[in-house]
Amino acid sequence: MFPKVPDYHKSNKPLVPNGLGVIYVLVSATYLFLLHYFMENDLSGNVSPALTLAVCVLFGGFMGLLDDWMDLRWRYKAFFPLIAAIPLISLATRLELRTSIAIPFFDTINFGPAYYFIIIPLIVTITTNTVNQLGGLNGLETISPGIILIGLMLISGTDAIMLYVPLIVWLSLAFFNFQGKIFVGNTGSFAIGTTLGAFAIISDLKSGLLISILPHIFNSSLILLTYFLFRNKAQVSFDGERLSSDHRRSLITLITYRRHLTEWQVVVIISLLVAASTFIASLVQLSAL
Repeated sequence: MFPKVPDYHKSNKPLVPNGLGVIYVLVSATYLFLLHYFMENDLSGNVSPALTLAVCVLFGGFMGLLDDWMDLRWRYKAFFPLIAAIPLISLATRLELRTSIAIPFFDTINFGPAYYFIIIPLIVTITTNTVNQLGGLNGLETISPGIILIGLMLISGTDAIMLYVPLIVWLSLAFFNFQGKIFVGNTGSFAIGTTLGAFAIISDLKSGLLISILPHIFNSSLILLTYFLFRNKAQVSFDGERLSSDHRRSLITLITYRRHLTEWQVVVIISLLVAASTFIASLVQLSAL
């Protein structure tokens, strides 16, 4: 049913079903639609956090599916998440959500009206693209955002109900992805990235999200800087058993620089980094409450 692509980090390069992130999109959107119908259908003005999150997940999934089909250039798909910001802007303006963000080690910045039309699109775009860029190894593109999703859910109070089913589905996909049995594809990575950004805005957890995705931001910064300055891309070598690299152009190549590590070792190291940043983010966010 799903197209198969080779797993280049296995010795025999087996063909693995790709694009199973569509399962996350369909199940999560259905759950959120039902949540809207049974729990939020009395809201005035047709404003619903669950419905807004469902639309964002669908937007993210569609953008990723389009990329899986057409293999779009980064210069084009980097701006796709701006579309997913539209329902969030509508929700934020109607509910008059808080327009300030607490910056760690600094002060709280109130962006005023610019928050709706500049900051929200930036949050969704940066989160979606940085999550999408940190992948390529079995389990990496699912476990890392799964950790952040758990962290946001634990500190979100009553809004956590919106993530119950999406989290279960995503962790199920992560289990098989880590074993090398499936790939979620860009469909999954775009959808989960959009989910993180949208949920953080809806639940007013922007500071927590910012700290949680610091490893992703660091990875994307390395990739973009080395490409735009030197026109070099990050590549990791595989000798049939272990990964290694002779440069430091991404988080993966930085960890494997002049080292020989197995795929699961690299995934565990990066996941621990994300877990640490998410833990710190949770402490900072809770202390600000």
